[in-house]
Amino acid sequence: MNLTRAEARERAELINVDSYDVVLDLTRGGKVFGTTTTVKFTAVPGSSTFIDAVTDTVHSVTLNGRTLDPASVSDGVRIQLPDLAESNELTVVADAPYMNTGEGLHRFVDPVDNEVYLYTQFEVPDSRRMFAVFEQPDLKGTFAFTVTAPAHWDVISNSPTPAPVETAPGDGGARSVWTFAPTPRLSSYVTALIAGPYQSVRSEVHSSDGRVIPLGVFARKSLMQYLDADNIFDLTRQGFEFFEARFGCAYPFEKYDQLFVPEFNAGAMENAGAVTILEGYVFRSKVTGAQIERRAITVLHELAHMWFGDLVTMRWWNDLWLNESFAEYMSHLAAVENTAFTSAWTTFASVEKSWAYRQDQLPTTHPIFAEINDLQDVEVNFDGITYAKGASVLRQLVAWVGPEQFMAGVREYFAKHAWQNTELSDLMMELEKASGRDLDHWGRLWLETAGVNTLTPELEVDADGKLTAFSIVQSAVDEWPTIRPHRLAVGFYNLNGAGKLERVHREELDVDGERTEVPALVGMAQPDLVLVNDDDLAYAKVRLDEKSLATATAHLKDFSQSLPRTLVWNSAWDAARDGETPARRYVELILANVAAESDSSVILVQLRQLATTLNFYVAEEHREATTVAAADTLWDLASAAPGGSDAQLQFVKSFALLTSSGAQLDTVAGLYDGSAALAGLAVDQDLRWELLASLVAGGRLGQEQINAELERDNTASGQNAAALARAALPTPEAKAAAWESIVVTGELSNALQGSAVTGFMRVLDRTLLEPYAEKYFEAVPGIVANRTHALAQQIVVGLYPALLTTQATVDRTDRFLAGLPADSSALRRMMLENRDGVARALRARAADVLPGGA
Repeated sequence: MNLTRAEARERAELINVDSYDVVLDLTRGGKVFGTTTTVKFTAVPGSSTFIDAVTDTVHSVTLNGRTLDPASVSDGVRIQLPDLAESNELTVVADAPYMNTGEGLHRFVDPVDNEVYLYTQFEVPDSRRMFAVFEQPDLKGTFAFTVTAPAHWDVISNSPTPAPVETAPGDGGARSVWTFAPTPRLSSYVTALIAGPYQSVRSEVHSSDGRVIPLGVFARKSLMQYLDADNIFDLTRQGFEFFEARFGCAYPFEKYDQLFVPEFNAGAMENAGAVTILEGYVFRSKVTGAQIERRAITVLHELAHMWFGDLVTMRWWNDLWLNESFAEYMSHLAAVENTAFTSAWTTFASVEKSWAYRQDQLPTTHPIFAEINDLQDVEVNFDGITYAKGASVLRQLVAWVGPEQFMAGVREYFAKHAWQNTELSDLMMELEKASGRDLDHWGRLWLETAGVNTLTPELEVDADGKLTAFSIVQSAVDEWPTIRPHRLAVGFYNLNGAGKLERVHREELDVDGERTEVPALVGMAQPDLVLVNDDDLAYAKVRLDEKSLATATAHLKDFSQSLPRTLVWNSAWDAARDGETPARRYVELILANVAAESDSSVILVQLRQLATTLNFYVAEEHREATTVAAADTLWDLASAAPGGSDAQLQFVKSFALLTSSGAQLDTVAGLYDGSAALAGLAVDQDLRWELLASLVAGGRLGQEQINAELERDNTASGQNAAALARAALPTPEAKAAAWESIVVTGELSNALQGSAVTGFMRVLDRTLLEPYAEKYFEAVPGIVANRTHALAQQIVVGLYPALLTTQATVDRTDRFLAGLPADSSALRRMMLENRDGVARALRARAADVLPGGA
C-alpha cells in the first residue's frame, strides 16, 4: 500500500496524464461498487510503470487495445503497465469495496431512516480506493465522472451536478445516471464524490471577475432541521471577498458546495468546489462560542485551499506543511479582518500555538520542511508542526517581510503557477522579489531545523525604579540548538486606577543571537509586567521576570485585552508541563482566574489543560484529593456563572468529566434526571449524554439506562455516545467486551471505534486497565498491519496505557520499540510520542512539590 518518493519521481519522469473518465455503479449492494476507469496519458515509448487501484476484484485491464491478464498484472493495490506507447489509453474494469473507516468511498446508514449516504476522502492516498489512478499530486489530469445511483439520491462532485437521466430499474429500484463535465486539471486527492439523499440549501456569491458562483450547503435529511445555512453562506461570502482581494485572483472553480458528512475523520477536506465538513459542525444542541468559532475558521481554511492547494498544488508531500500552514494562517487573518471573529488571533495563540509547542517538544519533532520519503511518512505528518507551527512561522515571515510585501508575492505566485505543481522555492522566490529580503538564511533556520526557542527578559533597575539595562536572552534545547531571528514586540503593562492591566508601551524589534540588547527601553520606569512577544508575532516560548511573574499570578484576570492574558496563560502551562512549577500551582491558577476569562476558546483550552494536569502531572499521592477539590470548585464556578452563559456550560461539562466523589455524582444525577437544576442551564440531548457518561463511569447507572437513552436518541450522535458509555462501564466484563469489539473483532466504523476507545479509557479506578497493558503491546503490530491508517492510529494512540503513569509503562514501551522492524516508521513515531507523554508526566509529578515539601 506504500508509495515511495523515488517511485513517484520515476513515474513522473515517464508519464504525463491527460484525462480520466470514471464510470461508477453505486446500485450493487452494500459491499462493493462497480468502477470503470479510462485514463489517457503519454509516456516514454517502451517504458513500463504501474497505476494504483485498491480493488476487490479486477475484471479486465485493456492497454492500447491489448488485453492484459488481471491475475498477472494486478495485486489488488497496483496494476502493472508494460511496454507503453507514446500515447496510451488504459481501461480498468473492477469492483471496489465501500469503506467504513472514513477513507476512500465511505458508506454510512442513517439509523433514523435507514437511508444510505456516501462520501469520499482521498487525502493522502485514497482516490485509488474508488478508481484506477496515478496517485501522486504532481500527475494532474482532468476528471469526468459518470455515476449510476438510486434515482432519489443527489450526486455531487467537483463539477456542477448535471440533470440525472433515468435508466432501467435495477434490483434496488429506480436508478438514474449523472454525467459530469470534466474538471479542470486537478490532483486526484482533491477530486470528490458525495452521494445519497442529501438535502441542500442554495445561494450564490458574486465573484470579482463578474461571475455568479452557485453556493450549496448540504446535510443528511435527519439533520436539516439543525442546519444554519445562512451562517455558512455569510462566512463564505466574507471569505470570497477577502481572498479574491488579497490573492488578486478570482475563485477558480464553477461552483462552491459545502457538505456536512457523517463519520468524518478530520475537520474538513478541500475537495475542489465540493468541500466535505465534519457533520459535528451541524449543531443540534447548545454549543460553546469556541465551537462556533472553530467552525468559522474551518470554513475559511477550506475556502483558502481553493487557491493554495487546488489551483496551485504541491509537487510532493514534503510541502504538505505549506499547503496547510498557508490555509491556517489565511483563515485566521480573514476571520480577524473580515468577519465577526475579531479575536481569532487569541484563539490561534491558545489553540494552534499550544499544539505546536507541544508537538515541537516531542522526540519525534521534525523541521517544518520535513523529509517525506513515502506515504507512511506523510500519514503521520498531519501534526502540530505541519499545521500550527507552520502557520505560526508564516505569521512570523509576514512580520519579517511586511504584510503588503507578503501578499504581493503571493499574488505573483498564483499568477505564475495556476493549475500547476510547485515547490517551496517557487513561493520564496516571489516573496524575496516583493520584499527585497534575502530569505535563504531565514528559511534554513526556520524551516529546515526543529525545536522551539525560549525567550527570557533580563533587566536591571536603579534605586528610582528606572531600567538601566534590558536584554532578551534566547536559548534552545541541546537536541535542537538552533538560535533563530525573531521579529517581535515587547509590551510594558501597568495596573491602572481601575485595577486593570493595560499596555503603556510597545517596542517592536528584531531579536537575533543568544542575547539582544534593547537600548530603547533603558531609562524607562520598570512596569508591573514585561511581556516579551507581545501581540504573539514570534514563535517561541516566553518566560517572565520575577516581578512580572508575581503580577501575572496576582492579576491574570485583570488584563484588559484577551491576547496578552492568553500569552501569560501559555507561559504558565509551559512551565507546568516542563516541570518548572508545581502542577498544583497551575491548577490553582486556572481555578482562580478562569471565571473571569472572556474568550470562549481560551476557557475551553484551560479546562482541557486542567484535566490533563489532574490526570497526569499532579503527584500521584495528591491526585485524587486535588481532582475532587477541582471538580467542587468547577461546580461553584458553574453555579456562580450567569445563567445560560457560555462559561456556565463549559464549567458544567468539565465538572461532569472530572466528577468522582459521591456528592459530585449526586449533583450530576440531579441534573440528569431533572430533580436538580442550575438556573439558565438547558439540559439538552447532547448534555444528557455527557451527564450519563459521567454517571456510568462513576458506577451509578448501567446498560439499562444506556439502552433507554439510545431509544430516546437513536441517531448517529446517539449511537456514538452510547458506544462511549458502554465502554465506560466500570466492570471487568464491560472492559473485556469493549476490548473485544475494538481490538479483536475490529468491525466498528471509524466513529464508533473512536467513541469506544474514549469510553474504554474513562475510568475512576485505573486498576481496570492493568490487564490490558501487556495485551496492548501484543496486539499493536497486528493492528497496524491489518487496519487502515485511520483506524490503527485511533488504537495505537487511544489505547496506549498512559493512565498507568509509571516507569514500568516507559520501560515496557522501550522494549517494544527495541523490537520494532526497521520499516515501521509510522508505528515507531506514534509509540515514541506515547512514551514521551508518560515520561513527561513522571517528571512533572516529581516536580509537584509545594513549599514546605507538601
